[in-house]
Amino acid sequence: MRKLLNTIYVTNELTYLTLDGENLVCKIEGETKLRIPFENIENIVCFNYVGCSPALMGKCVSKTIPINFISPQGKFLAKVCGETKGNVFLRVAQIDKFRDSGLALAQNTMAAKFSNTRQLIRRTLHDNPLLRDNVQIKKVMEVLDSGIEKVFSAKTIEEVMGIEGNCAQNYFSIFNKLITNEKVPFTFELRTKRPPLDPVNTLLSFVYTLLTSEFAAALETVGLDSYIGFCHSLRSGRSSLACDLVEETRCIVERFVITLLNLQIVGEKDFEKQVSGAVWLNDEGRKKVLTRWQEKKRSDIVHPYLKQKIPLGLLPYVQSNLLAKYVRGELESYPSYLLK
Repeated sequence: MRKLLNTIYVTNELTYLTLDGENLVCKIEGETKLRIPFENIENIVCFNYVGCSPALMGKCVSKTIPINFISPQGKFLAKVCGETKGNVFLRVAQIDKFRDSGLALAQNTMAAKFSNTRQLIRRTLHDNPLLRDNVQIKKVMEVLDSGIEKVFSAKTIEEVMGIEGNCAQNYFSIFNKLITNEKVPFTFELRTKRPPLDPVNTLLSFVYTLLTSEFAAALETVGLDSYIGFCHSLRSGRSSLACDLVEETRCIVERFVITLLNLQIVGEKDFEKQVSGAVWLNDEGRKKVLTRWQEKKRSDIVHPYLKQKIPLGLLPYVQSNLLAKYVRGELESYPSYLLK
């Protein structure tokens, strides 16, 4: 089993990353603030604008440590990574498999997403008996149940994505009801992405971006091309396959955000509203979210397919490995992640 190492999050916008032997060095205005051996690092996520040295980028490429550049507001900008591991035949097999079985993969992935969303809602209902008879929530549960059936009757991937869009719209129409702490100072009305227009959307988009970068790194590690997906359309610069696999694990991000809000770990002082109407996490808010996300990744889960206990942070690598086994023909089908 792969060892769960550290993801380094660089949140200070003035930080410059450089290389010193076998160490990553973080400097602010020329002064060394942190020194970390490469043997303890598996991923680097930078929210800074100063950047990093070419020598460091070369070292990270040689050690297959991806460097993800994300704006302070949480928008993915670029990624530096080495060559895709594995041989070219795996990537050819990936393209062939997705052409032949893309619809089946999309159906299974979206059915898993709807099932996991349903489980997330059920958990809230279990903890909050007063919501169990809510008419809107019952209707959304019916839509999700129907969505699972409909995707397997779909004839095209476009039809599957249309069903997904309808289910997502219905789900987010009741998302605010899952934030049960009445002391939370803001509400959620609808999903807004580019840019997010309220703190809840900001948190969702920010953590979705983190999880997508982790899946992209995992896919490259096992030898799959993260830019060639089966569900999301191909787009230059987008890790479409990472976006595909994130779909079945969005429930983890959403539960995490709900917990942050219900426990009042983040509040009004952690956000900044721009003149444009966009809402961003400030420095202190980002640190809070990243600290809790790292803690979340260290928590153990029992993988539903492997029946083994693993740290949550290894889930992207496990799912990527299972997909690679399916592409190579070692598994008859790809086992999507399903909450129990």
